[in-house]
Amino acid sequence: MKSAGEYAALVEQALPRQLSGLGHMPERLKEAMAYSLEAGGKRLRPVLLLAVCDAMGTDLSSVMPYACALEMIHTYSLIHDDLPAMDNDNLRRGKPTNHVVFGEGMAILAGDGLLHGAMELMLRTACKTDSLQGLRAAEAIARRAGVTGMVAGQVMDVTQEGGQVTEEKVTYIHAHKTADMLIAPLEAGLILSGAEQEEIEAGISYGYHLGMAFQMVDDLLDVIGDEQVMGKQTGMDAQQGKMTWVALKGIHGTKQDAAEHIRLACDAANHFDQGVKFFQELAKNTLNRVQ
Repeated sequence: MKSAGEYAALVEQALPRQLSGLGHMPERLKEAMAYSLEAGGKRLRPVLLLAVCDAMGTDLSSVMPYACALEMIHTYSLIHDDLPAMDNDNLRRGKPTNHVVFGEGMAILAGDGLLHGAMELMLRTACKTDSLQGLRAAEAIARRAGVTGMVAGQVMDVTQEGGQVTEEKVTYIHAHKTADMLIAPLEAGLILSGAEQEEIEAGISYGYHLGMAFQMVDDLLDVIGDEQVMGKQTGMDAQQGKMTWVALKGIHGTKQDAAEHIRLACDAANHFDQGVKFFQELAKNTLNRVQ
């Protein structure tokens, strides 16, 4: 097993190649897509896929297109989230957001390009093999990112702004807007690795609890985080009347609930024969992140 940083470095090397490998596209579109895709970040989603495949003994080069596709989908969602019609943010990872640099129209198209490029990349890779595993993995990622997954969570997030905060609503938003895209790499990676259903279910559980805790910490950082360290504005959730765990439980309660989800994620990681330490440490580090 490698470290999270080593997996992330592999992703950084692969992303420009995978983007260029999609074929010729308008230069301005490619520039806008690359601007956000190559802006850095934790690369958590592709790291999770590579790590679980590595733990299962799967060749990482064979699954790299799926890892990069996950980052492309995540990046598209950030570009669209930052738009004036959504969260209206001007900073992302310490840089002006995509629409500030390229205009709203091109930012929308760049997000569309990354989403469709990710699907093309996964399906092209799956079609090169005789196994259904690649198609099943692509379906899992598309489902977790789609209308019953991340998009569903985003819809609730947008439509419930300023409404009455309830645990049911906040849980739905966190489970779909964030956790589904942390479940996706575990589910897809285990499918690609030919894992048994019990292992896949353990991966789904790990991703869910990690995702819930991750978003709770995100909610906390919007209140108590350092803007310079985070590379984006803080205080936006309260300003926009967002459904957050802090609004529901306060700072102390959010910290407690996040810690409980991390405990449950660590329990789920015990089902993996290899990589238990990696996944448990990654989960625990989520509680202490500052960006």
